[in-house]
Amino acid sequence: MHYLTDDLWFPDVSEATREGILAVGGDLSVNRLLLAYKRGIFPWFEIDEPVFWWSPNPRFVLFPEKLKVSKSMKQVLRKTNYTVTVNKAFKDVITLCSKIKRIGQSDTWITNSMIQAYVNLYELGCAKSVEVWRENKLVAGLYGVDLGNDVFCGESMFTTESNASKVGFITFVQNTNYKLIDCQVYTNHLESLGAEEISREKFLQYFKS
Repeated sequence: MHYLTDDLWFPDVSEATREGILAVGGDLSVNRLLLAYKRGIFPWFEIDEPVFWWSPNPRFVLFPEKLKVSKSMKQVLRKTNYTVTVNKAFKDVITLCSKIKRIGQSDTWITNSMIQAYVNLYELGCAKSVEVWRENKLVAGLYGVDLGNDVFCGESMFTTESNASKVGFITFVQNTNYKLIDCQVYTNHLESLGAEEISREKFLQYFKS
């Protein structure tokens, strides 16, 4: 595992550990984040930890054409009174996502510095949010990195109502032109929607198109 300094670089992703950790250290500057995502690398760490940079193999992804929508969710989508928007409340979405803990972590991984870093990306047009509203109240959402290529790098989602986040995610995927949604690491929730594991080598091919 490599330890980063102020120099703007990353080791080759083939040097990541079996768990997927590639490097530790560095910062969350816009330039470093853009360099990371363009190479299939993402940050993931807890409060009071240094920045850990990941490039797991295999990679968990969703091909939009393989999206699975259950019969019950189709009924929810037909009858729902939710409104789904894009880029209407980015900071609110990421802030609410920060209150959701990942399985196996003792604290949130979306720190204040992480929030500001992705807000900076959003202001440059390199990050995107999806919002789900009920009667003008934000009840679910997701955000991720958009590099203007064929890949949307999903980061996190939240919900305060049953199925609301699924409504947002499914609506987003069904109306996207992306060839690949990066889900990073395995979850049962996203597998149920059609996400699957592919090799890191295959994943990185989408950044070369």
